[in-house]
Amino acid sequence: MTITIIGTGLIGGSLALGLRGFQTKIIGVDKNAEHAKLALELGLVDAVLELKEAVKISDLIIIAIPVDSAREILPKILDEINDETVVTDMGSTKAGICKAVENHKRRRNFVAAHPIAGTEYSGPKAAIHGLFNEKTAIIADKELSSDFALQTVEKMFKLLNMRIIYMESEKHDLHIAYVSHLSHISSFTLGLTVLEIEKDEAQIFNMAGSGFASTVRLAKSSPEMWAPIFVQNAEYLSKALDIYIENLKKFKNVIDNKLSEEAKILMKKANEIKRIIN
Repeated sequence: MTITIIGTGLIGGSLALGLRGFQTKIIGVDKNAEHAKLALELGLVDAVLELKEAVKISDLIIIAIPVDSAREILPKILDEINDETVVTDMGSTKAGICKAVENHKRRRNFVAAHPIAGTEYSGPKAAIHGLFNEKTAIIADKELSSDFALQTVEKMFKLLNMRIIYMESEKHDLHIAYVSHLSHISSFTLGLTVLEIEKDEAQIFNMAGSGFASTVRLAKSSPEMWAPIFVQNAEYLSKALDIYIENLKKFKNVIDNKLSEEAKILMKKANEIKRIIN
């Protein structure tokens, strides 16, 4: 099997590492020439080709680039493939990309997917073997994909030792706004706040404990990847932010008025998350 991975950064590179050894040839496509060179040097891919050349010889094409670029490139790829080629994407938003090809003649060759895995780092050097191990992969609108395409992508995720769940693309974007996108905005906001208030960088470094480090970790994520995600999932993310801001106001109120017992009540409610996430 010949697999083309478009985008050789954290996700694309980690996919390449995870799929090595399964009788596959892996081709990299990347508009960033330095990333393409690095992917080849690091052994993430067997060859680097231009997109049109790679599409012609691929059995499976994986789109692992920012969601705005993925949405733009997918229809063009479907225009070029043959009836047996399978295309999937790894994007964190699903409704927009599904809408972009809903009437395409080869829509059934496409499987909309989202492996929930990653780190705050980017580029080929960030690729990690085992990144997807025991993580969750979401397949959206599976009824719109052919049985062959669906089985191909399911097989890929199983080779990566992932758990697969299925949902509608709109529901995916709603839920992911709360459990992923909102946490990134929280982290970016915390980073901005601390940098604005604490001008002594040495003190930030010296006094930042594990709690701050873990909370602000996502603020190191790539703006090129996350800005398009925020735009594409704006409706659901805005609703999530409304609720988040209201809860921030509740905490500000108990702090401004030194309401210790009310603060405990809020925190005890928040502690209920332990029932879901250990």
